[in-house]
Amino acid sequence: MPDNSRDNQFSAPISVARVQRLFAQPLRCEPSQFLRREIAGRMFERLSLIKIQPEAVLDAGCGEGDDLIALAQAFPAADLHGIDISPNMLQAARDRGMQSYSLMRKLLSRWKLNSLQRPPVTLTCAEFSELPLSAASVNLLWSNLALHWHPQPHKVIREWARVMRVDGLLMFSAFGPDAFLQLREAYSNLGIRPPMLPFVDLHDYGDMLVEAGFADPVMDMEKLNITYSSADKLLSDVRAFGGNPLLERANGMTGRHRWNALRGELEQQKSSDERISLTVEVIYGHAFLPRPKKTRAGESIIHFKDRKI
Repeated sequence: MPDNSRDNQFSAPISVARVQRLFAQPLRCEPSQFLRREIAGRMFERLSLIKIQPEAVLDAGCGEGDDLIALAQAFPAADLHGIDISPNMLQAARDRGMQSYSLMRKLLSRWKLNSLQRPPVTLTCAEFSELPLSAASVNLLWSNLALHWHPQPHKVIREWARVMRVDGLLMFSAFGPDAFLQLREAYSNLGIRPPMLPFVDLHDYGDMLVEAGFADPVMDMEKLNITYSSADKLLSDVRAFGGNPLLERANGMTGRHRWNALRGELEQQKSSDERISLTVEVIYGHAFLPRPKKTRAGESIIHFKDRKI
């Protein structure tokens, strides 16, 4: 039985409806794509070290679909499925997918090669703790900077385990507790509770994976440092990373007064080269799903193999 006390420990005051609204405008999120692409590239570097040829791939929290394009190139014979909570993001993914497909067809035609043949990419609007997929239907589950947007990450990981096939691979990234550290400090200096997500620690994600049934999870963390010439540009990028989906709102200064005070705090952090730093802690995790040893009721499962005579 799941440990309800641990469920409460990992639950966060995040409104899924607000997350959906925050990502309803793909153009608003476009300035943050540089970071998503950088992290996706680092995830693909890790994936290249693992020998896997999946038949079915799911991108959970696929956003505008850039990772789906890369996954299609990496696994041209696989069935691809993208899921996101935002219909507008999925429309952007459709548009980018069609542009990529058209470009490939033109190149193949120019080179006088055979027409591009691959299974279509299926895009579905859904909340990824309740996936519209049957059990044991995915060989590779990929999720780039999406997990931290859900109020119950432990529930999401259990759902990911449900749709994974035996020996399937989960690979994900998420922001860690030290993400946007300088911005948190600026808010604290003003006596304002930072309107930011309570990011989960690397070790807690590892525990969630084990409890969900994944074997020997490999967890990694790195801190990236982005520098800005102005507080306005820094704050603009942070808004593009998502925004504030918290159920509770900070008390204290509001409107232009708070905004100018926050800008002032950040400007004071400038170094000798007149740059403001922003730390981004990124957590990476991957794990395989082994053959289950117990049923949901806790009964042991014994696997028999035919003896060759």
